[in-house]
Amino acid sequence: MLHPLAAPDYADRIGFAHLTRQAFEGVDLHPLREQLLARIAEGTAQAGEGLDLSLIAQLMGEKETGLVIQSEVLSFHQLFRTPAAVPKPGLRVLALAADIDMGGNTPIEFLLEGSDIELLTLYVTKGTGLPEALPEHDVAIVVASDSEECREALALIEKAAPHWPRPLLNRPELIGNLDRDKLFRLLADIPGLDIPVTANATRAQLTALSEGRIACAEITSELHFPMIVRPRGTHAGVGLAKVDDAAALAAYLAERQEQDFFVARFVNYASHDGLYRKVRLTMVDGRPYACHMAIADRWDIWYLNAYMAFSEEKRAEEAVFMQDFDRAFAARHKHALDEMSRRVGLDYFIVDCAENQSGELLVFEADNTAVVHNMDSPIVFPYKPPQMRKIFAAFTAMLSRHAKGTAKSDAGSAA
Repeated sequence: MLHPLAAPDYADRIGFAHLTRQAFEGVDLHPLREQLLARIAEGTAQAGEGLDLSLIAQLMGEKETGLVIQSEVLSFHQLFRTPAAVPKPGLRVLALAADIDMGGNTPIEFLLEGSDIELLTLYVTKGTGLPEALPEHDVAIVVASDSEECREALALIEKAAPHWPRPLLNRPELIGNLDRDKLFRLLADIPGLDIPVTANATRAQLTALSEGRIACAEITSELHFPMIVRPRGTHAGVGLAKVDDAAALAAYLAERQEQDFFVARFVNYASHDGLYRKVRLTMVDGRPYACHMAIADRWDIWYLNAYMAFSEEKRAEEAVFMQDFDRAFAARHKHALDEMSRRVGLDYFIVDCAENQSGELLVFEADNTAVVHNMDSPIVFPYKPPQMRKIFAAFTAMLSRHAKGTAKSDAGSAA
């Protein structure tokens, strides 16, 4: 059965990109929060303002409060609009989101900033599912992540996907393949690509390993010390550690309360100068784009803890990396990246990776929700805005191409 389309009944909101940029730049969000709270107390607040209040709470570190507000708003309204930068939008995109924290859905508002694209975000929840009539749109994209909290939303979208009336990007059945313990299977045996086996291990198994009652190979064959361990379901490095031996593992477990963990062999990817270089790529329609390269003297790098803003030398290297990306990094790993993109199958996703000491593409993880933004200071990082605009242009062009495919189909049907 085809889903009919109807005029969208949306609520406007300030939106993720604008509020996040304000927080990033140090703007005090307390006055806006008080203003929105006052409107709620007066009974005059709109649904979009409620969702903005939820995001403000999360940006201010009050995650649980923000999620409670969000769920309450979504219980009576699910469709929200982020207007285009022009009065008459050239394209309308429908993003299919889940009721999850602000990092759980693809923040595509950043990718659409300044464009002629109007963004409608439809939250798909267990209680409300999908509406009988979908809001009118030119192209849709699934922005819910592969996390446990998004499983029901993805299942509802997957059920409707075969009859979707417009092109549907980032198909829901493919997003689940990005799980840590599935991705390595998907990418196994790609020439020139190294991805460690990530295995689930219970606290009981790790305790037995730390006490010498079982061997690493009884968890997964390639596992050995030193190894990487993290609690299952955590992100952004929460609980992530490198343990060198059984004693270190015992000490790690003594500090953690979780019952389930992911473990993988540690890969030393330090360069000849002893520094680690971690790369973030954006894959758009199968083509890689450089997002950033963090350089640090520690293996567990995130861009912030690499302190790139404080090192002119590091920034100079990152600038060269971006300028030479197509003919250097992308060219060296073309076959591995092409095959990875083919197997993942998503129209848009992010890859965190490096080069191992054999020169292979070392893949840490891939997901569809990592933030790709243009918030860094153009004074400190003058080479970044052109690169980010290149990614944004590729993303919007991809949406337009798929939307035009619909137009051709419609024309063919009408004829």
